[in-house]
Amino acid sequence: MEKDSSNKSSDVPSAVQLAVGGMTCVACSRTITDALSELEGVSEISVNVLGKSASAVVTGAALVDSMVTLIRDIGYECKFISIMPVKSANASERLEKTRTVTLEVKGMHSVPKNIMTALEQFGSRLKILDPHTNDHNNFLRLKYSPSAPEFTVRTILSVISASSSPPISIAIVRPPSTDEIAHGMYLKEQMKLLFRLMAAVLISIPIFIIGIMYMSLVQEGNPGRRFFEERLWAGEVSRGEWILFLLATPIMFYCASEFHRRSLQELWFMWRPTSRASLTTRFFRFGSMNLLISLGVSVAYFSSIAELAISASRDSTIAYPRTGSMTYFDSVAFLTMFLLIGRFIEAFSKHQASNAITLLGNLRSSDALLVQPATKSSSSSFDSTGENLDSRIEKISTDLLEVGDIVRIPPGSSPPADGVIVSSDSDLTYFDESSLTGESKPVAKRQGDQIFVGTINKLRAVDMRVEGIDGETMLEQVIEAVRQGQTKRAPIERIVDVVTSYFVPLVTGLAIITWVVWLSLGLSGALAADNLTNSVGGWPIWSLKFAISVFVIACPCGIGLAAPTALLVGSGLAAKHGILARGGGEAFQEASQIDVMVFDKTGTLTEGTEPKVTEQIIRPPSSIPTRGAGDEDLINWNSKVPEIVLQLASASSHPLCVSLRHHFHDYNTSSTTGTDVEELPGCGMKGTFVVTHRSHTLQIQAILGNETWLNEHGAVPNAEDSKALHRMRLEGQSAVLLALRIRDSNVDSDIIETLEPFVIAALFAIADPIRPEAPYIITQLHAQGIETWMISGDNAVTAKAVAQSVGIPSENVIAGVLPHQKAEKIQWLQTLPRLNKRREDTRNQGRKIVAMVGDGINDAPALTAADVGIAMGSGSDIALSSAKFVLLSSNLHSLLILTDLSKKVFRRIKFNFGWATVYNLIALPIAAGVIYPAHHARLSPVWSSLAMALSSTSVVCSSLLLRLYKGPKLTDCISSNVFRRDEEEASST
Repeated sequence: MEKDSSNKSSDVPSAVQLAVGGMTCVACSRTITDALSELEGVSEISVNVLGKSASAVVTGAALVDSMVTLIRDIGYECKFISIMPVKSANASERLEKTRTVTLEVKGMHSVPKNIMTALEQFGSRLKILDPHTNDHNNFLRLKYSPSAPEFTVRTILSVISASSSPPISIAIVRPPSTDEIAHGMYLKEQMKLLFRLMAAVLISIPIFIIGIMYMSLVQEGNPGRRFFEERLWAGEVSRGEWILFLLATPIMFYCASEFHRRSLQELWFMWRPTSRASLTTRFFRFGSMNLLISLGVSVAYFSSIAELAISASRDSTIAYPRTGSMTYFDSVAFLTMFLLIGRFIEAFSKHQASNAITLLGNLRSSDALLVQPATKSSSSSFDSTGENLDSRIEKISTDLLEVGDIVRIPPGSSPPADGVIVSSDSDLTYFDESSLTGESKPVAKRQGDQIFVGTINKLRAVDMRVEGIDGETMLEQVIEAVRQGQTKRAPIERIVDVVTSYFVPLVTGLAIITWVVWLSLGLSGALAADNLTNSVGGWPIWSLKFAISVFVIACPCGIGLAAPTALLVGSGLAAKHGILARGGGEAFQEASQIDVMVFDKTGTLTEGTEPKVTEQIIRPPSSIPTRGAGDEDLINWNSKVPEIVLQLASASSHPLCVSLRHHFHDYNTSSTTGTDVEELPGCGMKGTFVVTHRSHTLQIQAILGNETWLNEHGAVPNAEDSKALHRMRLEGQSAVLLALRIRDSNVDSDIIETLEPFVIAALFAIADPIRPEAPYIITQLHAQGIETWMISGDNAVTAKAVAQSVGIPSENVIAGVLPHQKAEKIQWLQTLPRLNKRREDTRNQGRKIVAMVGDGINDAPALTAADVGIAMGSGSDIALSSAKFVLLSSNLHSLLILTDLSKKVFRRIKFNFGWATVYNLIALPIAAGVIYPAHHARLSPVWSSLAMALSSTSVVCSSLLLRLYKGPKLTDCISSNVFRRDEEEASST
């Protein structure tokens, strides 16, 4: 056992994750971003309003405390979540095959020495990262190298428990995730708003009865009105005014306190002595919705105080005309109440919009049925399949699972981790993977197949070997991809940033101008004296009502929430349909405007997963020049060639290599030793082999790949081989060639590479079935006005044969290209003029928007170069990391959902943005009094606050309506074609 309490170097660039509460719109995120930008050593700042989170890269861990303090200083709740080196610690743990856990050992202070002594038996396999230091610390953080079933976290827990008498309680502590913290912040925020709202409603009821009913609506002779209008304590102040003042004060300083506190902290941060903000920013880019609300409520309250003071100073012996309540105390109450109602509904709606990740997380199972290994002895009993009936099943927490454990998945349950089925091959079952891929049809699974967390076993119980835990499961990768995608913003949001950054100063200036204009009109005599409805304060107080209305009716939140809410709901919907929006808002915007969709051939338009070797041609031994080998019959090349091919193919996950590996899986490669085997994307495989036979040892250099690559190495097919290759291509089959360069190790040859050329030794025809749905998908894309192209490393004849069968025009086929050439062709397509389509994003004015669909390493450059890279979920890790969208389902129908959903999401963003803009353009002039000269009607601050609340809430609700999206459906004809083969396979089993 080792102890290691040292911290990582403070100067290592690290990614910091924070939870931030209290944000309402993009103005809040801009305030936080600007604040963090002032800290040296903090970069790549990203703030997610709806996800209640912020992330950044810091040069030292000491900056974390400064970040948290700074965010709190400007009025927002902030909690530290995690920090790790930019090179993920989790990735290094996976390479080292280690696991880090935190244990809560209740009662540890009573026997700390016993526990430490017990852990020493594990030696170097276990390291204590945070040792027990005081009696109040019941936590142990351990790093160990598991080896199931011999050495697991369960072993550690049992040893700790046995080290004390009586046994103590031990539990694995799982820190809350970002989504769980955000969920808690949403609930806390809603409860805080609810308490203030309840107080405001309760106080507003007597204010309405006194200030509206008795002092304005009932007849003057009413006893109740006379009671409340009776002068009390000082000057002209009535009993009703004093009551309204006492009732409005708690609303001002409690119910509206959050608005005041945050607005003051925002202003303080900008004007503090150490602020780096320029004067232009301080005067023309400040504040948020909190400031507008605070100003509106504060002006109404303090102007009423001023009016109350004026009335109190008047001579009580003089009778002044009264026209009901002259103050704005009732407006303070109703304005705050309506604002809180709107803010509560908005918070609830945003919580609902952001729970897509939470719903995905709920798919995790909390328990597992662990199959305890049993020793096979003479007394053990076995069933007909050889399974030990003495195996014991134990129900444990999923936190106690380790890679390599065997767990049982009963019918109707979900795997507790990702893994591989180890039950006998006869135990065919079906899993519902709709939660991950969006595919409603159950998928057949048998021995050796992968199954995932969140899927449901639909038929019979199977045993699974655990292969992914603690952040390595497919479900957690989906959640992380969705979360990361939500932090990437759409280009249209940059317009919103510009608008909202100047919105608050603009509205503040408009409110001041409004007050000055109406005050000038009143004092100059342009307005008749009968317009003056208040007996106290004169024209200044009368004009103030317009300014207050302007303050509270303005709504930057509606504009700021137009895009984030729609994108949040859209990314959740995409995940529900098996599409990961890794590129976030920018990817959705680009996908909504696709002009050209380019397809790779193998594994994209074709099945790729189970291609078959339909023909093989191996040269006879006499055709291979063997330097110094003597008798050519010494080596059976009909067996050695497959052995070489098998070793080359085993080093790649490319579908063609997989088919060769399956085709030659029965061959024994013990007499053929391979070294330096590597994959060259878009070309093939190469390696060096040593073949030993009797007294001869041959060193063979081998290359396996397409004809173009072999030609580059001087391996040119003869006439007979060329004829065979042409026939294969006309049949739409892929041709894979093997070329060898051989020398005898017993003969010195230091210049072998210049003396011996590569010679073609074998040809393989591989039939890769076209996806049944591909022709329908291509037809639908054409119907949407999207051009389709194919880029393939295969030869032109085969590529055009496949293109013709799916409906891609032959002139749109680019064949025989290398990976970097694929990227060049994508860039060429992007230069083509964009015809008959309006362009919303001016960044790429006039050129076509190109999407690339691929799945292999050789597609990664093209996926990166394309405006919209779309990777098939079954593809390579490099392809997935290069794409903006990942299709978890292998069914190309997801492409139609992607294009359709992207258009709907972007249309909803534009609708939300348009509605919020139109609302402000209409509401602000009305609040400022443009209709007053014509009808002597003006908008009360109370109704202005209600309109503002409904504006932002309507934007969120508009985005939530996207949840009704169902997606385009396959026609009955294509549906039957897509699933016919699956049904045939199921019936045959």
